Amino acid sequence: MKKPLIFITNDDGVNALGFRTLVEAAGRIGRVIAIAPETTQSGKAHAITMYSPLYLRQVRKEGDVEVYACSGTPVDCVKMAFDHLLADNYPDISLSGINHGSNSAISVIYSGTMGAAIEASFYGRPAIGLSLADEHSNADFTAAAIVAEKIVRDVLGKVDELPLCLNVNVPAVPYEDIKGIRLCRQNRGHWKESFVCRQDPRGVDYFWLTGEFFNSEPNSEDTDEWALAHNYVSVVPIQTDLTNYGQLESLSGIIG
Repeated sequence: MKKPLIFITNDDGVNALGFRTLVEAAGRIGRVIAIAPETTQSGKAHAITMYSPLYLRQVRKEGDVEVYACSGTPVDCVKMAFDHLLADNYPDISLSGINHGSNSAISVIYSGTMGAAIEASFYGRPAIGLSLADEHSNADFTAAAIVAEKIVRDVLGKVDELPLCLNVNVPAVPYEDIKGIRLCRQNRGHWKESFVCRQDPRGVDYFWLTGEFFNSEPNSEDTDEWALAHNYVSVVPIQTDLTNYGQLESLSGIIG
């Protein structure tokens, strides 16, 4: 039986532990082609490189696993894979992650991990963004790897019956403490940003962006934030149609 072809990328960079963990887990399922950014690209969302050249280099090739580094963004990595490296052989599934830190709630809008997963879904293949709710570079990805392998096998078995893009977040607890997997909706919370102002040695101001997440519906048990807070893996199907259909009729009496 032919092995499935799995494409992998991320936004934490080609040397990130979460990325290497996902490549290893996917390698137990099928043939892997991975392209990740040379450096950290967190928060790049759906950004692409248009006004500077892109560089692609092979990092390693061992058996059924090939890993490349790209000088661009996570979405650049996806485009490089589908439109160049794999132009005539699209993968059976695309994975992005495993991200260091959750991409639940509104974070899905800013996430380079999810930007890459969404981009991959445009090519008509299922795509999954995977994140662990632990931002540390040396986080324990053991449980996330087990969850990732299970979900990937499930999706590969039912490709024609599933949505094209899933946002999967894993709580930062040992696997035996995970209560299960919950299908959720995106939480409606938001980030409140602030800037820390400092001065460089020449006395010129510079700024660091910081922020705090505010959960506006902490008791809603059908959201990804609730699931993570209660040690469930959250799975949210993602769509890219941003049309507010509820306002079309009311706007018709104002515009046009």
